[in-house]
Amino acid sequence: MPTLEGKLVVALSSRALFNFEEENRVFEQTDDRAYMELQFKRLDIPAKPGVAFPLVQKLLAFNTPEQQRVEVVILSRNDPVSGLRVLRSTKAHGLAIERCVFTRGRSPFGYLRSLHAHLFLSMNEDDVREALNAGFPAARVYAESAREAIQHANEIRIAFDGDAVLFSDEAERVFQSSGLDAFQAHEAERFATPLPPGPFKPLLEALHVLRKVGEGAAPLMRLRTALVTARSAPAHERAIRTLLDWGLEVDEAMFLGGLDKSSFLQEFEPDFFFDDQTRHCDAAARVVPTGHVAAGVINN
Repeated sequence: MPTLEGKLVVALSSRALFNFEEENRVFEQTDDRAYMELQFKRLDIPAKPGVAFPLVQKLLAFNTPEQQRVEVVILSRNDPVSGLRVLRSTKAHGLAIERCVFTRGRSPFGYLRSLHAHLFLSMNEDDVREALNAGFPAARVYAESAREAIQHANEIRIAFDGDAVLFSDEAERVFQSSGLDAFQAHEAERFATPLPPGPFKPLLEALHVLRKVGEGAAPLMRLRTALVTARSAPAHERAIRTLLDWGLEVDEAMFLGGLDKSSFLQEFEPDFFFDDQTRHCDAAARVVPTGHVAAGVINN
């Protein structure tokens, strides 16, 4: 019997995978019936790649005929008829995506439980918040994110913010309530105490397993991760010690002390960046594919 056990499972909406912004404007200006008719008329026109397309393309490259390590599932508010164009587009672009769920306007996040998903990407903020509240790593994809040609064809690069993303928002709450000095003192006093996990720890764990595949003698695809955080010394130590305690690692760590993250991200060239603060996401989206993680005290 087919199973998803042991696989990295990524669920995403059709708008995260393909550029359906023109069609979505029809939906917003009219109704779902007009949207469905437009998608059906364009059934034989492959949709253009969307923000998450390069990430998905690279993740699927981990699969071989002998072993399927990654499963990508379309989880969409689209109706089943519009879903025909989505699936034809995946085939036209050579994406090996077999599984899909179309809910015609109803929130699809509940199916993340059945999929045991490690990541959910959508442009619907309500769906993202519901997924996060249910314990799944999820992010709202910025439709206006930079869509550069695929860089580093044999390497996936993913960048994470720290507090409220990889880690809990425990320290961020101190910063918001008492300021920078209190935050630094709080973290220095607790430098040896691991931070509680944040919403994206399960994704980092799944990527850690996938990383081992890329360390083979002749890897098809490699994985590189980065922590890009506003933390600085001495608050950096607790973040690093937390990762060590979890038995997880990142390849690069940037403790920027409040500097703008976008230029550093432009240098790292991630296939995706995840942050909980919209001001960081707004800037990052101008240079790299970006997802907003609507978690933590900042997003309450």
